[in-house]
Order: sequence, then C-alpha cells, then structure tokens
Amino acid sequence: MDHIAGRVSIDQRPAYIDKRRQPGHWEADLMLFAKYGQAVLVAHERHSRLLVLSRQPNKAADPVANKLIQLFSALPQFLRRTITFDNGTEFAYHYQLHKLSMRTFFCDAHAPWQKGGIENAIGRMRRGLPRKTDLTSLCDDRLLSLVRSYNHTPIKCLNYKTPAEVFIRDLLHFKCESTYRLSPV
Repeated sequence: MDHIAGRVSIDQRPAYIDKRRQPGHWEADLMLFAKYGQAVLVAHERHSRLLVLSRQPNKAADPVANKLIQLFSALPQFLRRTITFDNGTEFAYHYQLHKLSMRTFFCDAHAPWQKGGIENAIGRMRRGLPRKTDLTSLCDDRLLSLVRSYNHTPIKCLNYKTPAEVFIRDLLHFKCESTYRLSPV
C-alpha cells in the first residue's frame, strides 16, 4: 500500500459515516471486464445509494481522477464530503479530490466488505454487465438503461423509495418527475 501516496486508512474515517445518515459520503471502484483494458468507474453515494458510472479508457489513475473531479465538482459541497476506495493503483491520484474539500479513505488490503455498498451495487450491476461483456459492443443507451434501472428500483432500507428519489427529492429538494412508477410514500 506504499504505492498510494497520502493514503489514509478507513480506520481513521469517522464512525458516524458508517450509519449512512449524512449524505455526501461516497464509495468508488472499477468494474473490470474480460477484455484487457476495459473498465467502468462506479461511484455510490452511501446515504441515498445512488449509483453513477462512467466508461474509462483504461485502468490508469489519471483518467479515473479526472472523471471523479468532473463528477464531484458538479455537486454542492454537502454532497461531496468523503470517498472510500480500495487499494488499486487506479486511485493513486485520490489527493486531487482534496481540492474539492473531499477527504479520501482506503480500505484495508483484501477487505472489500469495508466498502460494502459499492460491492453490492457492482454485484447487482453485474447481472446486466457480466465480466465477459465487451464494452466496445455495448451502446451508451444500454449502459445508461442499466444504471437508470438500478437507481429507480425501490429499496427496503430506503423505506421503499428509490435511490434517485432520495438523492433528487430528499437531498437536492427537486420535484422528482419520472417515467417509472414512484414508490409509495
């Protein structure tokens, strides 16, 4: 883990983040595929369980950091507090997020359950994006459809609201218009 400069252990992450009550705490990982170099960057907001993703040109740290900065700079400060990664070299430029006032944390080696939200989300996304998927043959509309389906599925731990409803309506206070059936309130 010496390969990641400025790495801060998840042990130093404040315990209240584990309760998922405060928005703005994220987890991120890469979904890798059988064809070498194909990757999708996935970020998961811990409170709302909202999932965002982006195709990556490769597993290199620079494009991963650039995409995360692009994503988080578009959000209000209260939705970009912390982010937790595994120890992959693709997150070696995590410190670039510090300029957005985001604190970065890293799981212990071989302990993916320490960022279980993103691991669960990736597991659910793998139903439609198995490892054998060739991303070059997957159109953007299909990829967006998969993430849209994830974000518009009611979840028991959210009182049967969808991640999109919680993120858009409850956190950003926008009225949520959807072509999907809204969950019972």
